[in-house]
Amino acid sequence: MGNRQPPVQQAPPAQKLRLKYAKRGPGRFTSHRDFGRALERALRRAEIPMAYSSGFSPHPRISYANAAPTSAASEAEYVELGLKEVCAPAKVVEALNEVLPHGFVVLDAADAVSASLGDLLQASDWVLRVTGAGEGVLAGSVDDLMGREEFLVERMTKNGMRTFDVRSAVISLEVSDDETLALRSLHQTPLVRPDDVLTALRMIDERVPARALLTRLAQGPLREGEIADPLR
Repeated sequence: MGNRQPPVQQAPPAQKLRLKYAKRGPGRFTSHRDFGRALERALRRAEIPMAYSSGFSPHPRISYANAAPTSAASEAEYVELGLKEVCAPAKVVEALNEVLPHGFVVLDAADAVSASLGDLLQASDWVLRVTGAGEGVLAGSVDDLMGREEFLVERMTKNGMRTFDVRSAVISLEVSDDETLALRSLHQTPLVRPDDVLTALRMIDERVPARALLTRLAQGPLREGEIADPLR
């Protein structure tokens, strides 16, 4: 059997720090996995004192919540870091922004509060830019969708075909012109994505284009009908 030694038990993090970051420009086309690799490289280059998990394959304590889909830009993505030393949040932001690749920007950082990051991210604000819809097409399909109690769409996932009730997730959906939709959506299980909402609109009116340029503007807890800052 040999004399394999048990893994070293790592000390718990001295600090849990939550970061808000943006995906802009070329960053929108980066997958969540690719961003994870870029962040780990940046943490090493910036010499951030990361805490590590215990076990035979220790890894830095990094946890994500509700990442935007590939090809979506975002001004409100969140990640939590476990650090082995207490660091000033502003210093961590500055150090990471010096080494992160083009397309990623850390916007803010704060010590973690007691509520989990996943529980705090309850809703999102999105902008969907749709080109090629005729005059009044988006407004008509939005009125139809918002007038219903339920609207089911299907999407292939890694676990097979899933059915989503788009209408129950839509808090508000407004047309600001014939090419722009403003969506506020609730984070449900399974998660309804902005492209699911677009699918629903296209099912109502096939003149709705199949693709949109997605940008998340905000993400956080719902308080008195508004999306609040999950770091504060």
